[in-house]
Amino acid sequence: MAEAMRKDAAHPSNVNAGHSSTPRGDAIAQYVAGTSQRQFPPEVIEAAKKNFVDFMGVSVGGYYEGPAVAVRKTVQSWGAQGKAQIFLDQQTSPGAAALVNGTMAHCMDYDDGHPGGAGHSSAPLCSATLAVVQHLGLSEKEALAGYITGFEVMTRLGGGFVEGVGRNTARRGFHPTAFFGTAGVAAAASALMKLDVQQAAYAMGVAGTTAGGLVASFGSDSKPLHGGQAAMNGIHAAQLASNGFKSATGLFELEKGLLDALIQDKQVKDIPPMDFDAKWEILFNAFKPYACCRATHASVQAARTLAKQIGKRKVSRAHVKLYRNALFVAGKMNPQTPLECKFSVPFTISMGLRDYALAAPDFSYETLKDESVTQIVPLVECEVVEDQLQGESHLDVWLEDGEHLHADTAVVIGHPDNPMSWDDMHAKFMALVKPVIGADKGETLYKLVRNMDAPGSLAQIFGILSGSPLPQR
Repeated sequence: MAEAMRKDAAHPSNVNAGHSSTPRGDAIAQYVAGTSQRQFPPEVIEAAKKNFVDFMGVSVGGYYEGPAVAVRKTVQSWGAQGKAQIFLDQQTSPGAAALVNGTMAHCMDYDDGHPGGAGHSSAPLCSATLAVVQHLGLSEKEALAGYITGFEVMTRLGGGFVEGVGRNTARRGFHPTAFFGTAGVAAAASALMKLDVQQAAYAMGVAGTTAGGLVASFGSDSKPLHGGQAAMNGIHAAQLASNGFKSATGLFELEKGLLDALIQDKQVKDIPPMDFDAKWEILFNAFKPYACCRATHASVQAARTLAKQIGKRKVSRAHVKLYRNALFVAGKMNPQTPLECKFSVPFTISMGLRDYALAAPDFSYETLKDESVTQIVPLVECEVVEDQLQGESHLDVWLEDGEHLHADTAVVIGHPDNPMSWDDMHAKFMALVKPVIGADKGETLYKLVRNMDAPGSLAQIFGILSGSPLPQR
Protein backbone atom coordinates (compact mmCIF):
# COMPACT_ATOMS: atom_id res chain seq x y z
CA MET A 1 0.00 0.00 0.00
CA ALA A 2 1.26 3.45 -0.80
CA GLU A 3 2.48 5.50 2.11
CA ALA A 4 0.36 8.43 0.98
CA MET A 5 -2.86 6.50 1.44
CA ARG A 6 -1.85 5.69 5.01
CA LYS A 7 -2.87 9.25 5.78
CA ASP A 8 -6.44 7.99 5.67
CA ALA A 9 -5.72 5.51 8.43
CA ALA A 10 -3.76 8.10 10.38
CA HIS A 11 -6.17 10.98 9.79
CA PRO A 12 -6.95 12.62 13.16
CA SER A 13 -10.67 11.84 12.88
CA ASN A 14 -10.00 8.15 12.44
CA VAL A 15 -9.57 7.45 16.13
CA ASN A 16 -12.16 6.51 18.71
CA ALA A 17 -10.52 8.67 21.31
CA GLY A 18 -10.55 12.19 22.61
CA HIS A 19 -14.30 12.32 23.16
CA SER A 20 -15.21 15.32 25.27
CA SER A 21 -17.40 15.14 28.36
CA THR A 22 -19.70 17.61 26.57
CA PRO A 23 -22.64 15.71 25.05
CA ARG A 24 -22.25 15.45 21.27
CA GLY A 25 -25.57 17.16 20.64
CA ASP A 26 -24.57 20.11 22.82
CA ALA A 27 -21.20 20.39 21.06
CA ILE A 28 -22.90 20.47 17.66
CA ALA A 29 -25.53 23.02 18.74
CA GLN A 30 -22.89 25.29 20.26
CA TYR A 31 -20.73 25.06 17.14
CA VAL A 32 -23.68 25.88 14.90
CA ALA A 33 -24.87 28.81 17.00
CA GLY A 34 -21.36 30.27 17.02
CA THR A 35 -21.00 30.37 13.23
CA SER A 36 -21.37 34.11 12.82
CA GLN A 37 -18.48 34.73 15.23
CA ARG A 38 -16.08 32.28 13.59
CA GLN A 39 -13.07 33.27 11.51
CA PHE A 40 -12.21 31.01 8.59
CA PRO A 41 -8.63 30.64 7.31
CA PRO A 42 -8.06 31.48 3.63
CA GLU A 43 -7.37 27.84 2.74
CA VAL A 44 -10.74 26.84 4.20
CA ILE A 45 -12.55 29.46 2.11
CA GLU A 46 -10.63 28.26 -0.95
CA ALA A 47 -11.65 24.66 -0.27
CA ALA A 48 -15.29 25.68 0.11
CA LYS A 49 -15.23 27.51 -3.23
CA LYS A 50 -13.77 24.43 -4.91
CA ASN A 51 -16.66 22.39 -3.53
CA PHE A 52 -19.17 24.90 -4.89
CA VAL A 53 -17.52 24.83 -8.33
CA ASP A 54 -17.80 21.06 -8.45
CA PHE A 55 -21.39 21.18 -7.21
CA MET A 56 -22.45 23.79 -9.76
CA GLY A 57 -20.92 21.81 -12.61
CA VAL A 58 -22.63 18.54 -11.75
CA SER A 59 -25.96 20.17 -10.92
CA VAL A 60 -26.26 22.22 -14.12
CA GLY A 61 -24.86 19.25 -16.04
CA GLY A 62 -27.59 17.07 -14.56
CA TYR A 63 -30.45 19.28 -15.72
CA TYR A 64 -31.77 16.82 -18.31
CA GLU A 65 -31.24 13.64 -16.28
CA GLY A 66 -34.40 11.60 -15.70
CA PRO A 67 -34.58 11.92 -11.89
CA ALA A 68 -34.02 15.68 -12.12
CA VAL A 69 -36.81 16.10 -14.66
CA ALA A 70 -39.26 14.07 -12.57
CA VAL A 71 -38.46 15.90 -9.33
CA ARG A 72 -38.56 19.29 -11.06
CA LYS A 73 -42.00 18.58 -12.54
CA THR A 74 -43.25 17.40 -9.17
CA VAL A 75 -42.03 20.53 -7.38
CA GLN A 76 -43.50 22.77 -10.09
CA SER A 77 -46.89 21.18 -9.42
CA TRP A 78 -46.71 22.18 -5.74
CA GLY A 79 -46.79 25.89 -6.52
CA ALA A 80 -44.77 26.65 -3.39
CA GLN A 81 -43.94 30.30 -2.89
CA GLY A 82 -40.49 31.63 -2.13
CA LYS A 83 -37.39 33.37 -3.44
CA ALA A 84 -35.13 30.34 -3.89
CA GLN A 85 -34.07 29.52 -7.44
CA ILE A 86 -34.58 26.12 -9.02
CA PHE A 87 -31.58 26.15 -11.33
CA LEU A 88 -32.59 27.21 -14.84
CA ASP A 89 -36.22 27.32 -13.81
CA GLN A 90 -38.62 29.18 -11.52
CA GLN A 91 -38.33 30.36 -7.93
CA THR A 92 -39.98 28.48 -5.09
CA SER A 93 -39.59 27.75 -1.39
CA PRO A 94 -36.08 26.98 -0.08
CA GLY A 95 -36.86 23.35 0.69
CA ALA A 96 -38.43 22.74 -2.72
CA ALA A 97 -35.56 24.41 -4.60
CA ALA A 98 -32.99 22.46 -2.62
CA LEU A 99 -34.84 19.22 -3.34
CA VAL A 100 -34.57 19.80 -7.09
CA ASN A 101 -31.04 21.20 -7.15
CA GLY A 102 -29.69 18.60 -4.74
CA THR A 103 -31.18 15.81 -6.85
CA MET A 104 -29.73 17.34 -10.02
CA ALA A 105 -26.28 17.43 -8.44
CA HIS A 106 -26.34 13.73 -7.54
CA CYS A 107 -27.92 12.43 -10.76
CA MET A 108 -24.69 11.46 -12.50
CA ASP A 109 -22.92 10.28 -9.33
CA TYR A 110 -20.18 12.68 -10.35
CA ASP A 111 -20.25 14.88 -7.23
CA ASP A 112 -17.71 15.11 -4.43
CA GLY A 113 -17.38 12.84 -1.42
CA HIS A 114 -15.38 13.00 1.80
CA PRO A 115 -12.91 10.10 2.20
CA GLY A 116 -13.99 9.69 5.82
CA GLY A 117 -17.23 8.05 4.70
CA ALA A 118 -20.00 10.54 5.47
CA GLY A 119 -21.13 10.45 1.84
CA HIS A 120 -21.60 13.05 -0.86
CA SER A 121 -21.46 16.34 0.98
CA SER A 122 -22.03 19.13 -1.48
CA ALA A 123 -25.15 17.91 -3.29
CA PRO A 124 -27.26 18.41 -0.16
CA LEU A 125 -25.15 21.13 1.48
CA CYS A 126 -24.52 23.46 -1.47
CA SER A 127 -28.08 23.20 -2.77
CA ALA A 128 -29.53 23.93 0.66
CA THR A 129 -27.10 26.74 1.42
CA LEU A 130 -27.81 28.58 -1.84
CA ALA A 131 -31.57 28.13 -1.46
CA VAL A 132 -31.65 29.53 2.09
CA VAL A 133 -29.22 32.34 1.28
CA GLN A 134 -31.20 33.52 -1.73
CA HIS A 135 -34.53 33.25 0.07
CA LEU A 136 -33.28 35.26 3.05
CA GLY A 137 -31.10 37.69 1.07
CA LEU A 138 -27.87 36.77 2.86
CA SER A 139 -24.32 37.65 1.84
CA GLU A 140 -21.53 35.64 0.26
CA LYS A 141 -19.66 35.61 3.56
CA GLU A 142 -22.70 34.21 5.36
CA ALA A 143 -23.21 31.60 2.64
CA LEU A 144 -19.68 30.25 2.93
CA ALA A 145 -19.81 30.29 6.73
CA GLY A 146 -23.07 28.34 6.84
CA TYR A 147 -21.86 25.84 4.28
CA ILE A 148 -18.56 25.21 6.07
CA THR A 149 -20.40 24.70 9.36
CA GLY A 150 -22.68 22.10 7.81
CA PHE A 151 -19.73 20.37 6.14
CA GLU A 152 -17.80 20.10 9.40
CA VAL A 153 -20.81 18.63 11.21
CA MET A 154 -21.73 16.16 8.45
CA THR A 155 -18.24 14.80 7.94
CA ARG A 156 -17.65 14.22 11.64
CA LEU A 157 -20.99 12.52 12.22
CA GLY A 158 -20.39 10.08 9.37
CA GLY A 159 -16.60 9.89 9.47
CA GLY A 160 -14.02 7.39 10.67
CA PHE A 161 -12.98 5.86 7.32
CA VAL A 162 -13.23 2.10 6.66
CA GLU A 163 -14.01 1.19 10.29
CA GLY A 164 -15.97 4.35 10.93
CA VAL A 165 -19.60 5.34 11.14
CA GLY A 166 -20.47 6.05 7.50
CA ARG A 167 -18.93 2.94 5.99
CA ASN A 168 -20.41 0.73 8.71
CA THR A 169 -23.74 2.38 8.02
CA ALA A 170 -23.41 1.58 4.30
CA ARG A 171 -22.49 -2.06 5.01
CA ARG A 172 -25.76 -2.36 6.89
CA GLY A 173 -27.77 -0.99 3.99
CA PHE A 174 -28.17 2.70 4.86
CA HIS A 175 -26.96 5.49 2.56
CA PRO A 176 -24.65 7.85 4.51
CA THR A 177 -25.45 10.82 2.26
CA ALA A 178 -29.11 10.60 3.19
CA PHE A 179 -28.56 10.35 6.93
CA PHE A 180 -25.53 12.54 7.58
CA GLY A 181 -26.39 14.91 4.75
CA THR A 182 -29.69 15.73 6.44
CA ALA A 183 -27.85 16.46 9.68
CA GLY A 184 -25.24 18.57 7.90
CA VAL A 185 -27.90 20.61 6.14
CA ALA A 186 -29.80 21.13 9.39
CA ALA A 187 -26.59 22.52 10.86
CA ALA A 188 -25.93 24.75 7.84
CA ALA A 189 -29.51 26.03 7.66
CA SER A 190 -29.59 26.68 11.41
CA ALA A 191 -26.38 28.67 11.12
CA LEU A 192 -27.74 30.68 8.18
CA MET A 193 -30.99 31.34 10.02
CA LYS A 194 -28.98 32.33 13.11
CA LEU A 195 -30.75 29.95 15.46
CA ASP A 196 -29.63 29.98 19.08
CA VAL A 197 -28.09 26.97 20.82
CA GLN A 198 -31.40 25.47 21.94
CA GLN A 199 -33.07 25.96 18.57
CA ALA A 200 -30.07 24.43 16.80
CA ALA A 201 -30.29 21.40 19.09
CA TYR A 202 -33.96 21.00 18.20
CA ALA A 203 -33.17 21.33 14.49
CA MET A 204 -30.57 18.58 14.75
CA GLY A 205 -33.11 16.42 16.54
CA VAL A 206 -35.62 16.85 13.73
CA ALA A 207 -32.89 16.01 11.21
CA GLY A 208 -32.00 12.83 13.05
CA THR A 209 -35.56 11.55 13.09
CA THR A 210 -36.44 12.45 9.48
CA ALA A 211 -33.31 11.23 7.68
CA GLY A 212 -33.46 8.11 5.53
CA GLY A 213 -32.17 6.35 2.44
CA LEU A 214 -31.24 2.77 1.50
CA VAL A 215 -28.21 1.41 -0.34
CA ALA A 216 -30.61 -0.95 -2.11
CA SER A 217 -31.73 2.14 -4.07
CA PHE A 218 -28.34 2.48 -5.76
CA GLY A 219 -28.61 2.22 -9.52
CA SER A 220 -32.11 3.73 -9.52
CA ASP A 221 -33.56 7.24 -9.51
CA SER A 222 -33.89 7.05 -5.72
CA LYS A 223 -30.15 7.43 -5.06
CA PRO A 224 -29.89 10.96 -6.50
CA LEU A 225 -33.16 11.77 -4.74
CA HIS A 226 -31.31 11.14 -1.46
CA GLY A 227 -29.16 14.22 -2.11
CA GLY A 228 -32.18 16.44 -2.70
CA GLN A 229 -34.22 14.86 0.07
CA ALA A 230 -31.42 15.46 2.59
CA ALA A 231 -31.28 19.10 1.50
CA MET A 232 -35.02 19.62 1.84
CA ASN A 233 -35.38 17.75 5.14
CA GLY A 234 -32.44 19.59 6.69
CA ILE A 235 -33.91 22.97 5.74
CA HIS A 236 -37.31 21.97 7.09
CA ALA A 237 -35.68 20.83 10.34
CA ALA A 238 -34.21 24.30 10.88
CA GLN A 239 -37.45 26.01 9.90
CA LEU A 240 -39.43 23.89 12.34
CA ALA A 241 -37.02 24.68 15.15
CA SER A 242 -37.17 28.39 14.36
CA ASN A 243 -40.95 28.22 14.73
CA GLY A 244 -40.92 26.63 18.17
CA PHE A 245 -40.81 22.90 17.35
CA LYS A 246 -39.24 20.90 20.19
CA SER A 247 -37.60 17.60 19.21
CA ALA A 248 -35.67 14.93 21.07
CA THR A 249 -32.13 16.27 21.27
CA GLY A 250 -30.12 13.15 22.11
CA LEU A 251 -30.19 11.48 18.71
CA PHE A 252 -26.50 12.01 17.95
CA GLU A 253 -25.13 10.67 21.22
CA LEU A 254 -23.23 7.40 21.17
CA GLU A 255 -26.10 5.45 22.73
CA LYS A 256 -29.87 5.31 22.28
CA GLY A 257 -29.89 7.44 19.16
CA LEU A 258 -29.25 7.33 15.44
CA LEU A 259 -25.94 5.48 15.77
CA ASP A 260 -27.48 2.59 17.66
CA ALA A 261 -30.37 2.43 15.21
CA LEU A 262 -28.11 2.25 12.16
CA ILE A 263 -25.44 -0.05 13.64
CA GLN A 264 -27.39 -2.20 16.06
CA ASP A 265 -24.56 -4.64 16.80
CA LYS A 266 -22.43 -1.66 17.87
CA GLN A 267 -19.51 -3.01 15.82
CA VAL A 268 -17.97 0.28 14.82
CA LYS A 269 -14.40 0.98 15.89
CA ASP A 270 -13.77 4.56 14.86
CA ILE A 271 -16.30 7.19 15.92
CA PRO A 272 -14.93 10.70 15.35
CA PRO A 273 -15.34 13.11 18.25
CA MET A 274 -17.01 16.47 17.75
CA ASP A 275 -13.58 18.13 17.82
CA PHE A 276 -14.49 21.23 15.86
CA ASP A 277 -11.51 23.25 17.10
CA ALA A 278 -8.94 20.55 16.26
CA LYS A 279 -8.97 20.60 12.45
CA TRP A 280 -10.92 21.44 9.29
CA GLU A 281 -12.43 18.38 7.60
CA ILE A 282 -13.17 20.46 4.50
CA LEU A 283 -9.46 20.43 3.65
CA PHE A 284 -9.68 16.65 3.14
CA ASN A 285 -12.51 16.57 0.60
CA ALA A 286 -12.29 14.48 -2.58
CA PHE A 287 -13.56 14.92 -6.13
CA LYS A 288 -14.46 12.59 -8.96
CA PRO A 289 -12.73 12.33 -12.33
CA TYR A 290 -15.16 9.56 -13.36
CA ALA A 291 -18.98 9.77 -13.46
CA CYS A 292 -19.66 6.66 -11.40
CA CYS A 293 -19.69 5.35 -7.85
CA ARG A 294 -16.54 6.34 -5.96
CA ALA A 295 -16.03 2.72 -4.90
CA THR A 296 -15.21 1.87 -8.53
CA HIS A 297 -12.68 4.66 -9.14
CA ALA A 298 -9.46 3.04 -7.97
CA SER A 299 -10.17 -0.02 -10.12
CA VAL A 300 -11.14 2.13 -13.10
CA GLN A 301 -7.91 4.08 -12.74
CA ALA A 302 -5.89 0.84 -12.79
CA ALA A 303 -7.86 -0.49 -15.77
CA ARG A 304 -7.32 2.66 -17.82
CA THR A 305 -3.54 2.38 -17.40
CA LEU A 306 -3.71 -0.97 -19.24
CA ALA A 307 -6.07 0.04 -22.05
CA LYS A 308 -3.43 1.08 -24.58
CA GLN A 309 -1.45 -2.13 -24.00
CA ILE A 310 -4.54 -4.27 -24.49
CA GLY A 311 -5.87 -2.47 -27.53
CA LYS A 312 -8.48 -4.59 -29.28
CA ARG A 313 -7.19 -7.92 -27.98
CA LYS A 314 -9.63 -10.19 -26.17
CA VAL A 315 -9.50 -10.62 -22.42
CA SER A 316 -9.72 -14.15 -21.00
CA ARG A 317 -9.77 -13.28 -17.28
CA ALA A 318 -9.45 -10.33 -14.90
CA HIS A 319 -8.99 -10.25 -11.14
CA VAL A 320 -9.28 -7.18 -8.92
CA LYS A 321 -8.60 -6.65 -5.22
CA LEU A 322 -11.08 -4.24 -3.64
CA TYR A 323 -11.66 -2.53 -0.33
CA ARG A 324 -14.32 -4.06 1.86
CA ASN A 325 -17.25 -1.75 1.05
CA ALA A 326 -16.85 -1.80 -2.73
CA LEU A 327 -19.27 -4.62 -3.48
CA PHE A 328 -21.83 -3.36 -0.96
CA VAL A 329 -22.29 -0.16 -2.93
CA ALA A 330 -21.06 -1.08 -6.43
CA GLY A 331 -21.71 -4.79 -6.68
CA LYS A 332 -24.08 -4.96 -9.63
CA MET A 333 -22.56 -7.86 -11.57
CA ASN A 334 -24.90 -7.74 -14.57
CA PRO A 335 -26.14 -4.15 -14.98
CA GLN A 336 -29.02 -3.60 -17.37
CA THR A 337 -29.23 0.20 -17.50
CA PRO A 338 -26.65 3.00 -17.81
CA LEU A 339 -27.43 4.04 -14.24
CA GLU A 340 -26.83 0.52 -12.94
CA CYS A 341 -23.49 0.50 -14.80
CA LYS A 342 -22.28 3.30 -12.54
CA PHE A 343 -22.63 0.90 -9.60
CA SER A 344 -20.91 -2.07 -11.19
CA VAL A 345 -17.25 -2.79 -10.43
CA PRO A 346 -17.01 -5.31 -13.31
CA PHE A 347 -18.65 -3.06 -15.87
CA THR A 348 -16.63 0.04 -15.00
CA ILE A 349 -13.40 -1.97 -15.07
CA SER A 350 -14.38 -3.32 -18.48
CA MET A 351 -15.03 0.21 -19.72
CA GLY A 352 -11.64 1.28 -18.42
CA LEU A 353 -9.88 -1.62 -20.14
CA ARG A 354 -11.48 -0.49 -23.40
CA ASP A 355 -10.19 3.04 -22.89
CA TYR A 356 -13.47 4.76 -22.11
CA ALA A 357 -12.96 8.03 -20.21
CA LEU A 358 -15.97 7.19 -18.01
CA ALA A 359 -17.30 10.71 -18.42
CA ALA A 360 -21.03 11.24 -18.08
CA PRO A 361 -21.90 10.62 -21.77
CA ASP A 362 -20.07 7.26 -21.69
CA PHE A 363 -22.76 5.76 -19.49
CA SER A 364 -25.27 5.08 -22.22
CA TYR A 365 -27.21 2.27 -23.86
CA GLU A 366 -24.68 2.42 -26.69
CA THR A 367 -21.96 1.43 -24.23
CA LEU A 368 -24.18 -1.33 -22.89
CA LYS A 369 -24.27 -2.71 -26.45
CA ASP A 370 -20.50 -2.47 -26.94
CA GLU A 371 -19.47 -6.13 -27.18
CA SER A 372 -15.83 -5.29 -26.56
CA VAL A 373 -16.94 -4.16 -23.09
CA THR A 374 -19.67 -6.68 -22.34
CA GLN A 375 -17.37 -9.59 -23.28
CA ILE A 376 -15.14 -8.70 -20.32
CA VAL A 377 -17.79 -8.10 -17.65
CA PRO A 378 -18.48 -11.75 -16.66
CA LEU A 379 -14.74 -12.47 -16.63
CA VAL A 380 -13.95 -9.99 -13.83
CA GLU A 381 -13.33 -11.71 -10.49
CA CYS A 382 -13.66 -9.49 -7.42
CA GLU A 383 -11.73 -10.17 -4.22
CA VAL A 384 -12.42 -8.11 -1.11
CA VAL A 385 -9.37 -7.38 1.04
CA GLU A 386 -10.30 -6.45 4.60
CA ASP A 387 -7.50 -3.96 5.32
CA GLN A 388 -7.37 -2.35 1.90
CA LEU A 389 -8.20 1.34 1.67
CA GLN A 390 -10.90 2.80 -0.58
CA GLY A 391 -8.52 4.67 -2.85
CA GLU A 392 -6.39 1.60 -3.57
CA SER A 393 -6.78 -1.17 -6.15
CA HIS A 394 -4.79 -4.05 -7.63
CA LEU A 395 -5.78 -5.43 -11.03
CA ASP A 396 -4.54 -8.44 -13.00
CA VAL A 397 -5.63 -9.08 -16.58
CA TRP A 398 -4.93 -12.17 -18.71
CA LEU A 399 -5.34 -11.95 -22.48
CA GLU A 400 -6.34 -14.74 -24.84
CA ASP A 401 -2.91 -14.63 -26.46
CA GLY A 402 -1.36 -15.55 -23.10
CA GLU A 403 -0.03 -12.17 -21.95
CA HIS A 404 -0.54 -11.23 -18.29
CA LEU A 405 -0.80 -7.56 -17.32
CA HIS A 406 -0.88 -5.96 -13.88
CA ALA A 407 -1.74 -2.47 -12.62
CA ASP A 408 -1.97 -0.86 -9.19
CA THR A 409 -3.70 2.25 -7.95
CA ALA A 410 -1.98 3.50 -4.84
CA VAL A 411 -3.83 6.81 -4.50
CA VAL A 412 -6.96 7.38 -6.54
CA ILE A 413 -7.19 10.61 -8.55
CA GLY A 414 -9.25 13.22 -6.72
CA HIS A 415 -8.18 12.07 -3.27
CA PRO A 416 -6.57 14.90 -1.22
CA ASP A 417 -3.23 13.08 -1.56
CA ASN A 418 -3.64 13.02 -5.36
CA PRO A 419 -5.87 16.03 -5.92
CA MET A 420 -7.58 17.43 -8.97
CA SER A 421 -6.13 20.86 -9.76
CA TRP A 422 -8.15 23.99 -10.50
CA ASP A 423 -7.41 23.34 -14.18
CA ASP A 424 -8.88 19.84 -13.78
CA MET A 425 -11.94 21.29 -12.06
CA HIS A 426 -12.40 23.88 -14.82
CA ALA A 427 -12.22 21.21 -17.52
CA LYS A 428 -14.75 19.02 -15.71
CA PHE A 429 -17.03 22.01 -15.09
CA MET A 430 -17.07 23.16 -18.69
CA ALA A 431 -17.60 19.64 -20.06
CA LEU A 432 -20.71 19.44 -17.89
CA VAL A 433 -22.28 22.87 -18.30
CA LYS A 434 -21.43 23.73 -21.91
CA PRO A 435 -24.04 21.34 -23.41
CA VAL A 436 -26.72 22.88 -21.18
CA ILE A 437 -26.06 26.65 -21.09
CA GLY A 438 -23.34 27.14 -23.71
CA ALA A 439 -19.65 28.02 -23.48
CA ASP A 440 -19.95 31.76 -22.82
CA LYS A 441 -22.41 31.47 -19.94
CA GLY A 442 -20.49 28.48 -18.67
CA GLU A 443 -17.22 30.39 -18.48
CA THR A 444 -18.92 33.31 -16.77
CA LEU A 445 -20.59 31.03 -14.26
CA TYR A 446 -17.30 29.27 -13.52
CA LYS A 447 -15.51 32.55 -12.79
CA LEU A 448 -18.32 33.75 -10.55
CA VAL A 449 -18.47 30.57 -8.49
CA ARG A 450 -14.66 30.31 -8.40
CA ASN A 451 -14.70 33.77 -6.77
CA MET A 452 -17.98 33.54 -4.89
CA ASP A 453 -16.52 35.21 -1.81
CA ALA A 454 -16.56 38.48 -3.78
CA PRO A 455 -19.46 40.77 -2.80
CA GLY A 456 -22.21 40.70 -5.41
CA SER A 457 -21.17 37.40 -6.96
CA LEU A 458 -24.20 35.48 -5.71
CA ALA A 459 -26.66 37.86 -7.36
CA GLN A 460 -24.87 37.35 -10.66
CA ILE A 461 -24.80 33.57 -10.19
CA PHE A 462 -28.53 33.50 -9.50
CA GLY A 463 -29.09 35.73 -12.52
CA ILE A 464 -27.42 33.23 -14.83
CA LEU A 465 -29.41 30.40 -13.27
CA SER A 466 -32.78 32.17 -13.49
CA GLY A 467 -35.30 32.22 -16.29
CA SER A 468 -37.79 29.97 -17.97
CA PRO A 469 -37.26 26.21 -17.95
CA LEU A 470 -35.03 24.95 -20.72
CA PRO A 471 -36.68 22.79 -23.41
CA GLN A 472 -36.63 19.11 -22.55
CA ARG A 473 -34.50 16.86 -24.71
